[in-house]
Amino acid sequence: MALHVLKRLLVGALTMLLASAVVFSVMELLPGDPAQLMLGMNATPEALAALRQEMGLGEPLLTRYVSWLGGMLSGDFGRSYTYSSPVIDLIAERVTVSLPLALLALALSTLIAIPVGIFAAARRGKAGDISIMGLTQVGVAVPNFWFALLLVYLFAVWLRWVPAGGFPGWGAGFWPGLRALILPAIALALPQAAILARVTRSAMLETLGEDYIRTARAKGLPNRAVLWRHALRNAMIPVLTILGLQFAFLLAGTIIIENVFYLPGLGRLVFQAITQRDLIVVEGIVMLLVASVIVVNLLVDLAYAAVDPRLRTGA
Repeated sequence: MALHVLKRLLVGALTMLLASAVVFSVMELLPGDPAQLMLGMNATPEALAALRQEMGLGEPLLTRYVSWLGGMLSGDFGRSYTYSSPVIDLIAERVTVSLPLALLALALSTLIAIPVGIFAAARRGKAGDISIMGLTQVGVAVPNFWFALLLVYLFAVWLRWVPAGGFPGWGAGFWPGLRALILPAIALALPQAAILARVTRSAMLETLGEDYIRTARAKGLPNRAVLWRHALRNAMIPVLTILGLQFAFLLAGTIIIENVFYLPGLGRLVFQAITQRDLIVVEGIVMLLVASVIVVNLLVDLAYAAVDPRLRTGA
């Protein structure tokens, strides 16, 4: 088990290094002068010279990459010229919105999808299964921002149960902050719940055909115990894989939803940074998202060992 974790850590570190090289290279391959691109065509020569010096554009490419990578490892993501603030401070401020939003969406997706997937698998080929698969197909096909617009119209404009957008801040209290995240979380969760429900159903159907399931039924165990105690645990490997991928997607997919609901999170920050050509902020947020994907994948690997005893014993 320890060797397995060590290998995953090494793979994660190498992946992070490769991703940093790709992100840095993409920014360097942008046509034109990066300082001119960030400040615009009307920038003064003095401002351009100052930004070039701050970004170290006069140094060799490898030197700048090593310096940038070392700064990130030490927590220095650079300084935003738009906000005149360290990038790490901007990220720390905005992640308090994006991370709870992604976690809430993931919780809602899981709570909806797993029972629905089990229900459909237990009624394979029947009306309930066909209806659920039809609904999940719609959920997969419809983009989350369309769900967001429908939810805003129904619950904010018509029923007036929740605000249509904005975020009061956690300083206003836990419930006002959570209330502002409910509709965005539902809009993010519904398409992901559709995908996860289909995966859960497929994994359960495969598991329900195994010999030990037939043995459990032959022993007289009730159908509920067979589904939840025996079949579900052995079907969790593909479900955990999708959950890990979904969390990374939800964290990155907040770019559209946060702009629809006007939430001051990472998604809105990176959108503003792109429109304002603040490349330093874009680099920092992209690397943060890459790191989150690697960490989540490591946690999913550890969860595999918790679900499957063979991984703990090295079998």
